[in-house]
Amino acid sequence: MNFKHRLFGVSVAASLALVSGIAFAQKGETVKIGWVDPLSGLMGPVGQNQIKSFQFVAEQFSKGNAAGVKFEMVPIDNKLSPQESTNAVKSLIDQGVRYVVQGNGSGAALAIMDAISKHNERNPGKEMLYLNYAAVDPDLTNSKCSYWHFRLDADTSMKMEALTSFVKEQPDIKKIYLINQNYAHGHQVSKFAKEIMARKRPDIQFVGDDLHPLAQTRDFAPYIAKIKASGADTVLTGNWGSDLTLLIKAANDAGLNVKFLTYYATVTGTPTALGPSAVGRVYQVGYGHSNMPGEIGKIGDAFKAKFNDDYYTLAVNHAFAILSTAMAQAKSTEPAKVAAVMEGLKFKSFNGEVEMRKADHQLQQGLYISVWKKADAKAPYSVENTGYNFQPVKYYEPYVASTPTSCQMKRP
Repeated sequence: MNFKHRLFGVSVAASLALVSGIAFAQKGETVKIGWVDPLSGLMGPVGQNQIKSFQFVAEQFSKGNAAGVKFEMVPIDNKLSPQESTNAVKSLIDQGVRYVVQGNGSGAALAIMDAISKHNERNPGKEMLYLNYAAVDPDLTNSKCSYWHFRLDADTSMKMEALTSFVKEQPDIKKIYLINQNYAHGHQVSKFAKEIMARKRPDIQFVGDDLHPLAQTRDFAPYIAKIKASGADTVLTGNWGSDLTLLIKAANDAGLNVKFLTYYATVTGTPTALGPSAVGRVYQVGYGHSNMPGEIGKIGDAFKAKFNDDYYTLAVNHAFAILSTAMAQAKSTEPAKVAAVMEGLKFKSFNGEVEMRKADHQLQQGLYISVWKKADAKAPYSVENTGYNFQPVKYYEPYVASTPTSCQMKRP
């Protein structure tokens, strides 16, 4: 990937400010953002990468944005626990922090949504706002939607729409084995895979459907043995972090030569586990890939140069772009005023024009299908210094993956 000192979102927000002649009343104000995700346990390495990503991009946005504010991250380790996430929100309230970001685990996401909603009801004028950058349970923007919650990633069903559109064009995929983590996201991957595939490829057989504990399984060999015995030609999984890394390692150790359709194969540790044996077999659906062009790619190069690590949670960019743009238009950093502007806001991002849908606060955005391949002159980025990367094979415009919402938004 590649970078200049300003992010794409910054330049877009700045140009919006210039065009509209916005003057920001509190220029130079520091906006503190609470980050609530795991820094310990099996998923700790993922959180460590993501807090570095937020801190790095916050520093870049603080050099110049349309709102004229500076951003500062306040990290708290929630240990992947909903209860710890609730406690983290209370701690942030005590510190006067008005913005929260989180992404790892929909259970933690729901706890944060609930804590912030209750706080905002009891404390008018002191509202908090939650930007969800990776918790993808569709219920969060449907039956459980909240005015104070905005999702920057595509949800499980949106990604499955893109993934199944791709599978529809792959006649060699005939037997799929589902293996997922036993919590909301994993259940939704299984549910939507079967529902949407029945519509697009009714001939496909699902030859297995396993759920395992989140971030607790260390040996996936028994699951791999079941997959082998099933005759599957493809594994479809929403696993992330150690649960995908260890699954891939077990598959490689057993010589399981099938396709893998994944949501999170770029996440810390998994690319190293993939290695050369996964070339052409492991696919990922997501809002980006390893060799993104333009400013977002330059962020990756600069991040790599500083940390010798990969910048893969690109929704971090969405977070600062939408916040700085909305704060500039609202002429305020008050969460209530910023939230009102964020509803329906459109802006140019790294994956095309995106829109924060007003009905449910779900970002509408383009999605890529990419495949693990050896780095070359056209796609030179080396993920986890492996000499390999995820290269795009298909891009789907936002309307392809857009799904209807059942959200009955209660506005203040």
